Amino acid sequence: MIETRKNRTLIEAAGSYIELIYHSIVRDIRKSSGSASLGLLAEIATTLMMIGMFYALYTFIGLKGMAIRGDFVVFLLTGIFLYLTHNKAITAVMSAANAASPIMKHAPMTTIVSILSSAFAALYLQIIAFAIILFFVHVLRGGLEFYDPAGLILPFFLSWASGCTIGLLFMVVMPLAPRLVGMIAQLYKRANMITSGKMLPANLMSASMVQWFDWNPLFHTIDQSRGYAFVNYFPRNSNMEYPIYFILAALMIGLLGERWLTKNISVSWGKR
Repeated sequence: MIETRKNRTLIEAAGSYIELIYHSIVRDIRKSSGSASLGLLAEIATTLMMIGMFYALYTFIGLKGMAIRGDFVVFLLTGIFLYLTHNKAITAVMSAANAASPIMKHAPMTTIVSILSSAFAALYLQIIAFAIILFFVHVLRGGLEFYDPAGLILPFFLSWASGCTIGLLFMVVMPLAPRLVGMIAQLYKRANMITSGKMLPANLMSASMVQWFDWNPLFHTIDQSRGYAFVNYFPRNSNMEYPIYFILAALMIGLLGERWLTKNISVSWGKR
């Protein structure tokens, strides 16, 4: 007979819950590519390829003059890091196990644990990958200068959190129409290549042009991050409040939808 551990206090219950999330995070990291090391190398390779692609694009087409006056590599990093963090969070959360997944038959596992573990697994890989890239860029180039490095933390986490909440919304409606929702999610992530504003500083946009971008929380976080990265850049067409309100609203809707989904989901939905 297998004895189950019983939590007698609130602290023990919290410890058990954190332990469960930890093991779920390790499982998600290994599931994506077979091991944490391979997953980390894949994230580093993806980031470096995107940095190289955009550096070549700006160099050969002559778009460097449209960037912020200062270190051009810092301009690229602030846009690409936040863009990848946002999109990776969407992918991770929307692919988290739902109530119809086989793993939910194990008693300690819940959809909330699955969502949290997927989100934090994506965040873990991104942070480690970016730290390694920043270290080698700093060594190879002889230094990287950020005006206020501590100020970059909040835009980074807001980019991740907004991606998680958008992924949660996609996850909730995914069982209803898997193919359609998958296509919409891909379309949104591709559109972020432009609507995130990572290719063009928001201060250079006209008022009519900003209207096509400011609905996107990633647009605000990237522009605000450049205000902390460059001493001579002061964001005028973005703010930090909008992503926060967006995250709270999307999180509330997503959690309500997840609660409804848990009660009403059918295993046959995933076979559509």
